[in-house]
Amino acid sequence: MTTTTLAVLVPLLPFLGAAAGLLLGRTAPGFVRPLAVLPTLVSLALAVLVAARQGGGPAVDSATELTPTGSVPVELALHIDGFAALVAVLVGVVATGVQIYSTGYLRDDPRYPSYAALVSLFTSAMLLVVYSGDLIVLLVGWEVMGICSYFLVGHYWETPEARAASLKAFLVTKLGDVPFLIGLFALGTDAGSFRITRILGTTASGGLHHPTLIALLLLAGVAGKSAQFPLHTWLPDAMAGPTPVSALIHAATMVAAGVYFVARLLPVFEASSAAMVVLAVMAAVTMAGSALAALAQDDIKRVLAYSTIGQLGYMTGALAVGDRGAAVFHLLAHGAFKALLFLAAGVLIHAAGTNSLAAMSRMKDLRARVPDAYWTMTVALLSLAAIPPFAGFFSKESVLGAAEHTATGHTGHAPGAAGWIVLVSGLVTALLTAAYATRLWLLAFRGHGPEAPDHGRQPLSMNAVLWVLAVPSLAFGLAYRELPGWFDGRSLTPALTTSVLGTGLALAGVLVTYGAWRHTTALAARVPLGAVAAHPEADAGLVEAEAIATHAAAYGSVAYAPDPADPGRLLLGPLHRHAAVGFHLDALYETLFVRPVAAAAALVRFLDREVVETYVLGAGAVPRLFGAAVRRAQTGNVQTYVSALLAGTVVLTVAALLVATGV
Repeated sequence: MTTTTLAVLVPLLPFLGAAAGLLLGRTAPGFVRPLAVLPTLVSLALAVLVAARQGGGPAVDSATELTPTGSVPVELALHIDGFAALVAVLVGVVATGVQIYSTGYLRDDPRYPSYAALVSLFTSAMLLVVYSGDLIVLLVGWEVMGICSYFLVGHYWETPEARAASLKAFLVTKLGDVPFLIGLFALGTDAGSFRITRILGTTASGGLHHPTLIALLLLAGVAGKSAQFPLHTWLPDAMAGPTPVSALIHAATMVAAGVYFVARLLPVFEASSAAMVVLAVMAAVTMAGSALAALAQDDIKRVLAYSTIGQLGYMTGALAVGDRGAAVFHLLAHGAFKALLFLAAGVLIHAAGTNSLAAMSRMKDLRARVPDAYWTMTVALLSLAAIPPFAGFFSKESVLGAAEHTATGHTGHAPGAAGWIVLVSGLVTALLTAAYATRLWLLAFRGHGPEAPDHGRQPLSMNAVLWVLAVPSLAFGLAYRELPGWFDGRSLTPALTTSVLGTGLALAGVLVTYGAWRHTTALAARVPLGAVAAHPEADAGLVEAEAIATHAAAYGSVAYAPDPADPGRLLLGPLHRHAAVGFHLDALYETLFVRPVAAAAALVRFLDREVVETYVLGAGAVPRLFGAAVRRAQTGNVQTYVSALLAGTVVLTVAALLVATGV
């Protein structure tokens, strides 16, 4: 079987599994789990075989024209180079793990058949994006992922949070997709083709007429899909969906699609220095802002959501300095440890028996109750914090090293300003990332919340997936010496200066957060909550905790049960209440966009009802009145009709005589 045939089967099998699952979900429920797991598992095996055959060598290209368009052709094309092959393997690993995990996590869910089918369709769409060699075909997968995320985030549609989150995710990503679509058409028009290879050839020869405009339009779609500032606000709310869906979206599918797209078309963005600086600024704001927000969240899944936003910022930062290899390296490493983090968080939630108990302030010393999640989540958090020798250390330091090379003028792929922006923000974010990772570990596994009921040991299908994902989270970074040939030949070896700085800042974040936790824990033990503000030893963190506990309704869901030992309140101080609500961006968008649109809609409704409808009713009233008058004349009396006829005849005769005589 040729490599092209194998590559076609990789996205096709999950699609067929999704179709079969939807058709047989009600009539043959016994087939649902095999149809969820087996097609995805076989697709993973084929993706591994495609990667082995491609081997980091020349790209595999194949195309056939779908139908004549009369202008720019649209082709069913494959373009599989080294990093496309690796990303497809990542998608297959995470999707297979999520499907296996979900058989235990959602074993009692009555809507599991539709859920499993949508996960398979989601996987198929992402694989189509990865392997596609034509931008219009890529757009199909891009949009299918959007609709799948809408349904999966809203899986628990009985809750208003899930309904609102699914609608928000759909609308915000579509907001970015509109300029993205315009940018695709402009790019195809300039290049005369939607084929990626021809577009890259046109770019290399300087054939793009509007590189800055095209790049900025495309970046809008990337910001929406990959949750980058300012279109990132949908991702934390998307935690209302099932936890395995969060793992799939955050680790290997939807949010990774935007980064993958920029990596695929990086020369197009490099053709515009302005676009590269914009990308760098977007990455910097995203990194630092999301890390601060993560440090203030109480819901464990929201911490991980903001963490994903920040790590995607590292990837876009690497792309902003022109290093596709570092970006995709971090994409692969992040996919492993972030999937592990979400699935381990799902075990913690499962142990509590409900999806609503994700608040870390309600967790109490879970180490003994969930040992598998404890050990594997520790590995994933160390990787997230970029502690050597875990995978995240090598991938994150490769990003910082690329930024340093650009900032010091050692590469000409991006402006030096972009390098400095990414480098400084990346180092600051390294400190904050280690801080919120340590805080999560302390509150989840050494917290002092109320004792939750014990719901027994988790299914083997859930725990086994955790250990499988722990292996790449620990060891994948050591493959950095072998990976450059799969990208663009550049070294992924971490630079000495940034490695020392990054590791030092990460360790500082760990130690400072642990010290703050010890301090607040000891103080909370001595000063009961309720007497905090009046106590001379009370610090700002405990005072704020008491204030939030007293006025919980005003704060909403972000702080309904504050933990007085939470080190995040002490570390952030007065910034905490702003970071906890995402720096009020949702409120800002509500004021700037939602309310004006709602007011405009109300005005249109008023005009339609009071003005347009009045004219419509008036237009109908005149014929109705005329008809009523005519109806009154129709009495049915023949004598009346004859009299009216004679009277009319007389009137007409007299009128004719008057005219004839000239009177």
